[in-house]
Amino acid sequence: MPTAIEGRPVAFLYAPDADAAVAFYEGTLGLKLLERDNFGMFFELGAALLRLTPMPDFRGGPHPVLGWDVADIAATVDRLAGLGVAFKIYDGMGQDERGIWAAPGGGAKIAWFEDPFGNLLSLSETGNG
Repeated sequence: MPTAIEGRPVAFLYAPDADAAVAFYEGTLGLKLLERDNFGMFFELGAALLRLTPMPDFRGGPHPVLGWDVADIAATVDRLAGLGVAFKIYDGMGQDERGIWAAPGGGAKIAWFEDPFGNLLSLSETGNG
């Protein structure tokens, strides 16, 4: 069955500081900045786009808003940690020293980190990345 909407998906995030957002998403995470104007910016996000909009009073929440399914979560966590990204460790979750949680029975692995504005981001390794 064809999809009802033909087009490129767009994810939306918010940040209080546009320059700091570019520094993190382009400089640290390596996303390609495609366009920037006074209203926000578009980054290439694989087959999708990320629209990041400046909102001066924005504060991130406790739940993940964007994630990447990767082939090797340990290598990706190590690479990002080497760039200064701090991974979250939650009490009682049973994560390893890197912050990677493994589903019981050997399923998915997940790690969480925040951007500089409190947006909770995640990495997963499901075998589909």
